[in-house]
Amino acid sequence: MPPRVLIAKPGLDGHDRGAKVVARALRDAGCEVIYSGLHQTPEQIVETALQEDVDGVGLSALSGAHMTLFPRIVELFDQRGIEDIVVFGGGIISDEDISALKTAGISEIFTPGTPLSVITQWVDENLGSC
Repeated sequence: MPPRVLIAKPGLDGHDRGAKVVARALRDAGCEVIYSGLHQTPEQIVETALQEDVDGVGLSALSGAHMTLFPRIVELFDQRGIEDIVVFGGGIISDEDISALKTAGISEIFTPGTPLSVITQWVDENLGSC
């Protein structure tokens, strides 16, 4: 069974082209993909992930709010005792912030220009084969 992945846009960031491109690449690779749409709160994202029984959540942020929003989502999963959903992200994120996000529990961060094949391969290796 292919992994189920939620692609989510937390916060007020209205730029979703990258998220849609990643969602399509994962779908084309054979994953089951749910796209949350724009302007989701961390609570909405966690609730959707649980309702959809996903294996992973891919977050996209271009607004600069990643240091607040991404860790909050991991925190909400932790509060519910959910340890089996892999959280990864992407966007315009500095190397310094990438390190801090990984420390906060984000499994991987993909920056602009990352080949889609790298993302799909990472999903295959970390969530199960698409």
